[in-house]
Amino acid sequence: MLQPVTIQGMRILGIDPGTGITGFGVIEADKGKFTMVDGGVIRTPAKQALELRLETIYDNLKEVISDTKPEVAAVESLFFAQNVTTAMSVAQARGVVLLAIIKAGLDHEEYTPLQVKQALTGYGRADKNQIQQMVKTLLNLNEIPKPDDCADALAVAICHAMSTRL
Repeated sequence: MLQPVTIQGMRILGIDPGTGITGFGVIEADKGKFTMVDGGVIRTPAKQALELRLETIYDNLKEVISDTKPEVAAVESLFFAQNVTTAMSVAQARGVVLLAIIKAGLDHEEYTPLQVKQALTGYGRADKNQIQQMVKTLLNLNEIPKPDDCADALAVAICHAMSTRL
């Protein structure tokens, strides 16, 4: 059985893609310890044309990458059971996210919500609050990062750090 690598000084960008709100979180993973470098959200106006919203996501994400200089990116993959319209627009936002990552020359991995939950809590059906509490604990923060999309992106980055194998 493979054991997790003891990562030394790897900077990881985690992304929770969305059309209205795209969460991002950058962590430093070093020998099993995690430190938050940056985190936040990219917001786009709901009434704005989709192509302009996608441009905003791309431009802002390029800036985040330029400012924080991650070595790798981790993106939450999409899971939608019912709303096809929402799934389509979020898939387009996700495409723009992947384009920004590739244009920046970053390798990336994708993780399902189940994988993120299992990595952080050991339980695939953990609720949102359990994930947020683990993000707070693992990053040694005083409070849960807000909004939820930022905490989710940090969870994806932590998942990547914990999932990296020899």
